[in-house]
Amino acid sequence: MFYLLYEHLSGLHQHFPLINLMRYQTVRIFLAMITSWVVAVSMGSRFIRWMRARQGKGQPIREDGPQSHLLTKKGTPTMGGLMILAGIAVATILWADPHSASGWVVFGVTMAYGVLGFIDDYAKVTKQSSAGLTSIQKLIAQIAIAVAAVLVIMYYSPAPPDAPHLATSLVVPVFKNFIWDMGLFYIVFGAVVIFGASNAVNLTDGLDGLAIVPVMIAAGAFALIAYLVGNFVFANYLIVHYVPGAGEVAVICAAIIGGGMGFLWYNAPPAKIFMGDTGSLALGGGLGAVAVAVKHEIVLAIIGGLFVVEALSVIIQVGYFKLTKKRVFLMAPIHHHFEKLGWAESTVVVRFWIVAAMLAMLGLATLKIR
Repeated sequence: MFYLLYEHLSGLHQHFPLINLMRYQTVRIFLAMITSWVVAVSMGSRFIRWMRARQGKGQPIREDGPQSHLLTKKGTPTMGGLMILAGIAVATILWADPHSASGWVVFGVTMAYGVLGFIDDYAKVTKQSSAGLTSIQKLIAQIAIAVAAVLVIMYYSPAPPDAPHLATSLVVPVFKNFIWDMGLFYIVFGAVVIFGASNAVNLTDGLDGLAIVPVMIAAGAFALIAYLVGNFVFANYLIVHYVPGAGEVAVICAAIIGGGMGFLWYNAPPAKIFMGDTGSLALGGGLGAVAVAVKHEIVLAIIGGLFVVEALSVIIQVGYFKLTKKRVFLMAPIHHHFEKLGWAESTVVVRFWIVAAMLAMLGLATLKIR
């Protein structure tokens, strides 16, 4: 909204000097983060009381999980992801460039997955069961949203002069001249990245603060990547592919960080509210869409390596059990395995945060290693 106001008053900048600041992405990135944080924190206490009054018993807790969870987490309300999404929505509407297809696709995916997660959470709370929508229902909806997002990015994002097929190509980090034009198969690949990231973050969200901090770390790393690849001068200096319009994605990433910080204020142990699938599906899908929009899909697997390991632990556990009737881990996802080994919840969470930070730095290093 303010960017449109800047465009409308651009010829009168001498009379409205402050509005001229809107042309700088760095200013709007900072303002988006602050705005999203303020909205999420402001909702906090009243929203939590409102949710607790309406949900009664709160989020259903897995009976087969660590027994301590049944004592410490029972009755905690869910759907806290609405706080994050509200912050992202307000910040994006106020500070993002409405002409950026990539930015609005990322925003759209985040909101659409948030709606899907809300429906799933509502079903769980209503049934008082940890099973909400069926896996098939969620998968079909996730794939449909992801495919639509990839198609919009492919056909509506401007292509750089030196790489006309960039929108359908896979860029491999480290190898500066390696780019694979996947053609229409990129629709499948891009969709897998988006809904895969969504489910990976969803599986990670099992302990107080465990998912939201790595999400913010990944969003921060991708905010920097988006800003750099969206700037021709910086992209040329780093020898990475210039992606027109990608800089606006950094505004959405900043909004994710701000909303995440506002939510963490209330989700820090002991959590007063859980984000639920409303938050985890939305944030994971948003990160996947960011990676597709800025052409750093492989780097997402590095920066979001913690989410990848969490998802793989479930896949390995289920697959191995079906074949042998034995388990690889004491419990999956893997954060519960460490709890079963005797690690305190806070120990698991903080150590996983450290791993997420190290992986983010490793992913950012690929920008310079050429």
